[in-house]
Amino acid sequence: MSQWILLRGLTREARHWDAFEAALAAHGLVGADEHAVCIDLPGNGAEHAYASPRSVLAMMDFVRARAAALNVRLPCRVLAMSLGAMVATAWAQHHADDIERLVLINTSMRPFARMHERLRPAAWPMLARIAMNWPQPERCETLIYRLTCNRADTRDADITQWTGLRRTHGASASNALRQLAAAARFRASCDAPRCPVLLLSSAADRLVDPVCSVRIASRWRASHAVHPWAGHDLPHDDAQWTCRSIAAWLDEARENESACDNHVTTNSHLTGT
Repeated sequence: MSQWILLRGLTREARHWDAFEAALAAHGLVGADEHAVCIDLPGNGAEHAYASPRSVLAMMDFVRARAAALNVRLPCRVLAMSLGAMVATAWAQHHADDIERLVLINTSMRPFARMHERLRPAAWPMLARIAMNWPQPERCETLIYRLTCNRADTRDADITQWTGLRRTHGASASNALRQLAAAARFRASCDAPRCPVLLLSSAADRLVDPVCSVRIASRWRASHAVHPWAGHDLPHDDAQWTCRSIAAWLDEARENESACDNHVTTNSHLTGT
């Protein structure tokens, strides 16, 4: 089984995956003796001391180097969301032999979406409030939660945990601006990556219009599943649905491969080859 690399988005870090890795294991998406490899984008989490590059391609180079240092087996599978999904897309399009499969969650990128779709206008006032409260960890994380999460039952515990992460490994305001600029400038190739791609999006995403995922999936003829109520942070809001969707996609691929193999075997018998 190929290894999974997990990439988070704007100013988020590996520890924001929280229980998602356990959900991957529970759905048989990682082997019993393996684990998903979480890599932080430069400027976030374990890499918070780095200045975030101003381009997604430079972030891609950083992540590839980290994967090599961690001895990740290639080709690997990459599951990424938002800005991390842009990095993963660049990786798959520029180094096709590295990636076996790609799962992109609530992402947006040119040329498939316009500015007001990539960042919903209704979210702009909240983004401004987040920027103004950046030096206040708890207030800032409360606002981020309100913008990106629709799950209510873990709200208080999550905000407490995320506030602690921000106090010790939070992205600086300058790194947040660099990441935002890199995301705004990124332009993917119109051509689909060579590997199979699954798009997952949230119908109730208040940050990114889910039409972005619809257009990418349509242009690339990729698989696409839509969650009915989750927010932008889909793995947080419904890790089980996310993993079930990935598992179903992989099962369908295995069934198609088996059917193709059976078809080839039958034709070989019929032709005597």
